[in-house]
Amino acid sequence: MRPQAQGAATAVLLALTVGVLAGCGGESSAGAGDESSVDGRTFLSTSVTPRSLVAGTRIRLTFDGDSLGADAGCNSLLGQVRVDGGRLVTDGSIGMTEMGCDQPLMDQDAWLAELLGSGPELRLNGDDLTLRAADGTVVELVDRRVADPDRPLAGTKWVLDGIIEGAGPDGAVSSVPQDVTATLRISADGQLTLTTGCNTGSGSVDIGDGVLRLDWTYLTEMDCAGDRMRVEQAVQTALSQDEIAYSIEADRLTLTNGPHGLVYRAKS
Repeated sequence: MRPQAQGAATAVLLALTVGVLAGCGGESSAGAGDESSVDGRTFLSTSVTPRSLVAGTRIRLTFDGDSLGADAGCNSLLGQVRVDGGRLVTDGSIGMTEMGCDQPLMDQDAWLAELLGSGPELRLNGDDLTLRAADGTVVELVDRRVADPDRPLAGTKWVLDGIIEGAGPDGAVSSVPQDVTATLRISADGQLTLTTGCNTGSGSVDIGDGVLRLDWTYLTEMDCAGDRMRVEQAVQTALSQDEIAYSIEADRLTLTNGPHGLVYRAKS
């Protein structure tokens, strides 16, 4: 279902505050001043009892300094947090995006906000995180890098999934038409093969720290039209420099060249 604004439902949720805990290592509950144990980490749910999540969704919690981001498949929640008496509490209210989804997903958003707002116990044991609410609800999560590890750059077949135009808050990502396929593959010895949606090419690549240094050997020059031409031009523009930045998170490879970029997904 295409998202629509849901002002009334969102207004209620915006008033909720979130109480969360930070782990202090081992199997003990988090204590004051232990934000570093979860700081910079993202956790994905593996089980929720006694509630069942909407099929195909899971809870995602991201800790970044004094900020906590959360979502459960529709809207995103964001709040400023601090540790107080072994629990994380929000400094002010929690913000939420204003996207509307099918009612079960909206209900799940409301439930997650209420759960976090209840100040659940949080227990961290290595990569495993447990939230336990006073009503008996238990949410088990695991570090994202364990649950959905970063794919290797070399040896993975990457399929173009999105086209980035613009940098920073003004940037936007457009989807790739279903009838157009563009791929990228880097071998273990640094050989690069590419399809642009129309043409094919090859070259070599030197992999640096977050940087790819490209040396193209050839690119075919077939004429394209319509969506294939649009994707072709986007790929060539993004890869037009000798050096481009790259990052990988889970199954997503992002290549950026100034305001231009490409988002690839690893093909299983």
